Amino acid sequence: MFDLIVRNANLPDGRTGVDIGIEGGRIVAVERNLQAQAAEEIDATGRLVSPPFVDPHFHMDATLSLGLPRMNVSGTLLEGIALWGELRPIVTKEGLVDRALRYCDLAVTQGLLFIRSHVDTSDPRLVTVEAMIEVRERVAPYIDLQLVAFPQDGYYRSPGAIDALNRALDMGVDIVGGIPHFERTMGDGTASVEALCRIAADRGLPVDMHCDETDDPLSRHIETLAAQTIRFGLQGRVAGSHLTSMHSMDNYYVSKLIPLMAEAEINVIPNPLINIMLQGRHDTYPKRRGMTRVRELMDAGLNVSFGHDCVMDPWYSMGSGDMLEVGHMAIHVAQMAGIDDKKRIFDALTVNSAKTMGLTGYGLEKGCNADLVILQASDTLEALRLKPNRLAVIRRGKLVARTAPRIGELFLDERPARIDGGRDYMPRY
Repeated sequence: MFDLIVRNANLPDGRTGVDIGIEGGRIVAVERNLQAQAAEEIDATGRLVSPPFVDPHFHMDATLSLGLPRMNVSGTLLEGIALWGELRPIVTKEGLVDRALRYCDLAVTQGLLFIRSHVDTSDPRLVTVEAMIEVRERVAPYIDLQLVAFPQDGYYRSPGAIDALNRALDMGVDIVGGIPHFERTMGDGTASVEALCRIAADRGLPVDMHCDETDDPLSRHIETLAAQTIRFGLQGRVAGSHLTSMHSMDNYYVSKLIPLMAEAEINVIPNPLINIMLQGRHDTYPKRRGMTRVRELMDAGLNVSFGHDCVMDPWYSMGSGDMLEVGHMAIHVAQMAGIDDKKRIFDALTVNSAKTMGLTGYGLEKGCNADLVILQASDTLEALRLKPNRLAVIRRGKLVARTAPRIGELFLDERPARIDGGRDYMPRY
């Protein structure tokens, strides 16, 4: 007797008609025609059942702050940073917590149950850190939230940043962050990477740095990050986020850089929505579009995962908490439209991101935590195309969110009365 059985599921690996048995918050059976009963059953009706979506790069302290205290008129990264600098001194813990909790409500309905958020430590009050630690505790029953100590204004560039980052880590922030390309000189950026990796090694923490988020091909801090990762024995525990300068680097240099990154087992986190919006702003035409070399990095065996980065904040006025929107954009920007390409893109929203965050018990196999999402799509390719409704979101075997299927009604002679999402107009071979 199981607690829950999800019947007739299609899985991301291509298996169809699978039943998933759940007991005690864990998956205990994954097989066809499961001969068992349960206190509750859900019929997936041949829909895709996926492990939850994972966002390994977000800014929850800034989310939903769009328009405070003013709008980003130019829409640029630098004005966004300046605008956040205006907002940061006047934010309150209560406001930060309220906006973050409302975003988490949205995230759950989108099947997004794991988030890594960078938390700005540039304000010595550390009100952002206090607020996000409270949010982490409050959402723990339904979202795993990791926090990165992020010296937004620079580790060396901003007075008091070194002390503030150490205090944030002492308060219980999980990960060491950095932004070497925002230091005043390349030398300071290099020194900051070394110092921050040393802190992580001493404290036994992972590293996740905003790295080379610029169009400048000479911004090469990812090389330093990879080298220091090896030096301090941090392989597999370090992430380089954005890495947009790689789209402008010389191919010969990149042919040397990528093997170094692979040796260091760097986790790569592009942010397709933000990268395409903010990069190339100094170009006329041809205009660079800003995302790093996703295909080449994947082909080299690096773990590539995608982040949402921002939702309705000083840097990005759009966003929906939907990781499939992120993947949809990645397909276009990376020009990865092949069937195998799209499967790799879906993995970058799920299993790859879970690896980046070091999650345990993640997946749809026996013994994994019973966290899963039923989507109004037949497979991963259709999910990326349609960005469909999440029919059910399950956390540790319990339903935490549900969305009605998207059904179109037609009032046309001799035509169907209903169209179910995208299922009813798929190509017929």
